[in-house]
Amino acid sequence: MKIGLFGYGNMGKMIDRMAADRNHQVVARIDSPEQKPPFEAMDVAIDFSQPGAAVKNIRQCLENGVPIISGTTGWLEHYREITELCDQVGGAFLYASNFSLGMNLFFELNAYLAKLMAGIPGYMLRMTEIHHTRKLDAPSGTAISLAEGIIANSHYKRWGQEALDPDTIPVKSEREGDTPGTHQVVYDSTVDSIEIQHIAHNREGFALGALLAAEWIQGKKGVFDMKDVLNLR
Repeated sequence: MKIGLFGYGNMGKMIDRMAADRNHQVVARIDSPEQKPPFEAMDVAIDFSQPGAAVKNIRQCLENGVPIISGTTGWLEHYREITELCDQVGGAFLYASNFSLGMNLFFELNAYLAKLMAGIPGYMLRMTEIHHTRKLDAPSGTAISLAEGIIANSHYKRWGQEALDPDTIPVKSEREGDTPGTHQVVYDSTVDSIEIQHIAHNREGFALGALLAAEWIQGKKGVFDMKDVLNLR
């Protein structure tokens, strides 16, 4: 499989190394707008760039017939236009706020717990996400996905960075050192607390998940996510 990498920071470099271990070839490392991507040489593209560059990268890949895996967060106000473009051109697009296999199982656990807690009175929900100091967006895309999973399975209607009312999930963001990613979901009552937590020990899990998604999307058309890759629907 010939891979084009968009964004060549820590994640791009890690995907590059792991791709070689899985017998794939990286044919392009695009890290500035001045570089012209060799779309004709790519079987798939993986984007871990910046929010301001991601939409352009995804659009160009779709318009040039290259399946695109996106792990960049902070651009989702354009998600609908991207999925509509994907359908128009008959392309293949997969976005995930987090490619860790463990986190995608955690998404399912979080949604199931929210459904269980929905009928139990007396518990207040709070969420915390902790990432490295270089992370630009807050809350993280993963935290937003967790909050949306709760909203879909409970009385909560929105998330916010403060608990403005009983229908808002408060999401606290902390930035510490080189933390790869920690996400906590806590239900508190006067008598006890229920907590689930996912801790990423390093970024290898994110890189592996992105490569698995790139392998999976070969030969497919449509808009997908990691539930499709892991057969969790």
